[in-house]
Amino acid sequence: MGRDEKRIRILPIFLPYRGCGNRCIFCNEDLAAGGEGTTPSSVPAILRERLALPHGGPLEVAFYGGNFTGLDPKEQEEVLQAVRPYLEGGLVSSLRVSTRPDHVDPAAARRLARLGVKTVELGAQSLDDEVLVATRRGHTAADVERAVLCLREEGIDVGLHLMMGLPGDDGGAFRRTVEAAVALRPETVRIHPTLVLRDTPLAEAYREGRYRPLGLDEAVVAAKEALLRFRRAGIRVTRLGLHLTDRMREPGAVVAGPAHPAFGALVRAALWLQEAESLLAGKDVASREVVFTVPPPDVSDFRGQRNENLRALQRSFGLSAVRVVPGDGFACKIH
Repeated sequence: MGRDEKRIRILPIFLPYRGCGNRCIFCNEDLAAGGEGTTPSSVPAILRERLALPHGGPLEVAFYGGNFTGLDPKEQEEVLQAVRPYLEGGLVSSLRVSTRPDHVDPAAARRLARLGVKTVELGAQSLDDEVLVATRRGHTAADVERAVLCLREEGIDVGLHLMMGLPGDDGGAFRRTVEAAVALRPETVRIHPTLVLRDTPLAEAYREGRYRPLGLDEAVVAAKEALLRFRRAGIRVTRLGLHLTDRMREPGAVVAGPAHPAFGALVRAALWLQEAESLLAGKDVASREVVFTVPPPDVSDFRGQRNENLRALQRSFGLSAVRVVPGDGFACKIH
């Protein structure tokens, strides 16, 4: 089955919420940036410092944390030109930025391409207009589609950020969002559940009973189904779950929601369990031992946290024992 989350060596530089004039219902800029961040004028010094350290090969420089194309064009130029010497010298292999879909037009896409950007991650969050209104995103699903087309015209790869459990979504909107995202054929997707962060309108809605976040099990199931759908479409999922900054780990920072430091591992384990159950379905395995062959990188995910998948299989099918051995492909033998 394989792991989607390709390990790319990325040098992230945070421009915390520069260029973003919108306040989404779920957003706490300070917690999300984790206290990190820089200004465009300080990027050259940061690059000199970080790229002077041993890093084991070319890196991709990624400007995260804000709405990059919402910056003044001169600032965009200043930031990206600072990376050019390292691109030309081979220390940096590529450039990516994150931005809002409603701030990508043909001119913005041409500028990014000219300055060497190879990937743009769009904060779509949803492709359902009712959910976008409920979350005060300030853009529409059509804006996402237009942004993808503009970037494609310039040969720029597209990543989409999607969120589960947003206000106004009973589950159906997220499934429709996944299908709409598949139709757009992005190169990559990131998926994470909605968390209720302190000092946000969503936290107020939660306290007043107007919003119910997903439970952890619900979020894992929804993410598992989305992951499977994207895999079948040949679209790589590069992250499952929200990166929890140090500020988010502070007591009271996350008011509610399915926060988990290993959310991606839980989702992958759930999908492996489903695959294992499919292999055993309809077979006479009661009181017998089953040995699964699993690709080495996936053995841990197959086992699940604290071997929970193995225990679940043993309980569900009445097995005498379950063993896992690393090997090529995915198969099982019944003894």
